Amino acid sequence: MTDLTEQFSAYARWRANAGDAVTRLRSWLTRNEVGDAQSDLRLQYLLERLRDDKLTVAFVAEFSRGKSELINAIFFADHGDRILPSSAGRTTMCPTELQWSKGAKAELRLLPIGTRVRQTPVSELKRYPEEWHVLPLDAVDAPSLQRALARVGDTQRVSQPEADALGFAVDVKGEEGIKPGADGLVEIPVWRHAVIQFPHPLLEQGLVVLDTPGLNAIGAEPELTLSMLPNAHAVLFILAADTGVTQSDLAVWRSYVQGGAERQRGRMVVLNKIDGLWDGLRDEARIDAEIARQVDSVADTLGIEPAAVFPVSAQKGLVARIQGDAALLERSRVPVLERALSEDLLPTKQEIVREDMFAETHEVIAATRGLLEARLGSLREQLQELTDLRGKNQSVIEYMMRKIRSEKEEFEQGLQKYYAVRSVFSNLTNNLLAHMGLDALRDETRRTREAMLESSFSRGLREAMEGFFKHLRANLERSTAEIGEITRMLDAMYKRFSVEHGLKLTPPEGFSTLRYEKEIDRLEAAFNRQINTALVLVTTEKHALTQKFFETVAVQARRTFEIANRDVEQWLRAVMSPLETQVREYQIQLKRRLESVKRIHEATDTLESRVDELKQGEQAVLALIADLDAHENAIADALGLARVESVDMEAGRAVA
Repeated sequence: MTDLTEQFSAYARWRANAGDAVTRLRSWLTRNEVGDAQSDLRLQYLLERLRDDKLTVAFVAEFSRGKSELINAIFFADHGDRILPSSAGRTTMCPTELQWSKGAKAELRLLPIGTRVRQTPVSELKRYPEEWHVLPLDAVDAPSLQRALARVGDTQRVSQPEADALGFAVDVKGEEGIKPGADGLVEIPVWRHAVIQFPHPLLEQGLVVLDTPGLNAIGAEPELTLSMLPNAHAVLFILAADTGVTQSDLAVWRSYVQGGAERQRGRMVVLNKIDGLWDGLRDEARIDAEIARQVDSVADTLGIEPAAVFPVSAQKGLVARIQGDAALLERSRVPVLERALSEDLLPTKQEIVREDMFAETHEVIAATRGLLEARLGSLREQLQELTDLRGKNQSVIEYMMRKIRSEKEEFEQGLQKYYAVRSVFSNLTNNLLAHMGLDALRDETRRTREAMLESSFSRGLREAMEGFFKHLRANLERSTAEIGEITRMLDAMYKRFSVEHGLKLTPPEGFSTLRYEKEIDRLEAAFNRQINTALVLVTTEKHALTQKFFETVAVQARRTFEIANRDVEQWLRAVMSPLETQVREYQIQLKRRLESVKRIHEATDTLESRVDELKQGEQAVLALIADLDAHENAIADALGLARVESVDMEAGRAVA
């Protein structure tokens, strides 16, 4: 088993342990009736994200650079042969995902290229199995697997208008698109997308391998360039040592891999086929020096550090693993790449998951602890009141009843302000969702489409498309202003109830739209590279350009705003939930205090029994707080974080 497999296994175990700790917390909250519906939904959503957590590693290169061979060497050498087709020429003709989910069937799912005409993205078509051509796979028989997976490379010859209608650029010189044959026909893939569901140890643990086709095919599938590649956790860009960085390699790098500074992490360059230098005439020192020179040259051309370039021989690495040749495997340098991949990819992904889990569980636990501490404070206040009543006459008890009634009236007056805040909160929420909501996006999409179709010149088309991004940013800016007003209003209300009524409330968490603004920036950068160029605007017919813009940019923008809507709605529920819960708890405790004193007023012999009840209630709440601390420490242990300190509420001292 390789180091990479062991690292993935360790990550899967860590994720499972963390999920178990959160599940126990959720069950405990429900069993002891100290959570609320919102907290339960948050934990359920967190567990679903954790269960569906995937790690995507994308392999990108021009044709014949050895992508599929490298995937075979890293992931499938245990089968004793090549699994993915890997031979001279074009073997991967469409984007291919290798994945596995619990309960899935071993099969090859192929999406016909003709589905592009319907303007439906691949992500949506994945919901409809009937749209796919499905071939069962024999996960044990390597030759059977090879024959089935070779279908990924199926091609067909079509006329130039057909190729153009399917989104393939055609160029008689072969520089800016696919070059037609002598008969005028163009060779294109039969399939638009392939999904290989395959029971493999790494895939079972959540790894998704994305194998991409060459430059012309990459550019023909906008969803790949605008969504799948940018969202991959690691992208391996493969070059061939015998060709170096060609013009088409450079085009792929700049357009689809390089990205901005924030996306450099997880981007690796693989210089494949170094075994071509093993000619038997040079010693190891001269070969290493030549490889080092090529690494420096590649790094200089791509504008990256030499440490980010990994020279390997995928073919020799695969042979070495199949034959059990440790020396050849070491010489292939494939293990060096695997170590770098595991050291760069997994810790980064684990940190993201850790931060997400800690933030969600910490807020739920903090809200629950605030509720329990408020309950404990109320019990102790009742206990003190009843203890003070020992030996007192009826007039003192009557005074205590009047005092509690007065507190109840004051609290009810405060509730009027709370209800007023709820009304304002509702209005601000409606304003926020009007700016960030999907209705606003649909209106802007419709306006942009109309402006593009009414435009007679490329300048008008460009202004309409650029205006689309300006309006999206303006909506996010207005959303930020509304979020700020909501946060300030709730902060004031939290402080009022904390001071006037002693509620244990921490200031509400803020919400930032920066993530979505960055995604719009990335989307616009891709739009400027792939659509908003003089060549595309001049050479593309207006309706075709409009269709391309809305198939790619508008679809991706909608996904971004769908995520933003989901996140902001969850935040809105989360910021109101602690206040609602504690207001409800305070009302219950006031009612109990009043009933308790009333019963004692009617029958003084119940005083001691009520004091005993309150003492038992106090111990029960202290036990719940200790349990909550234990669950928090269990989650911290599972996540690999420092343990928190619990507090002995009675003695007021920290307990490790």
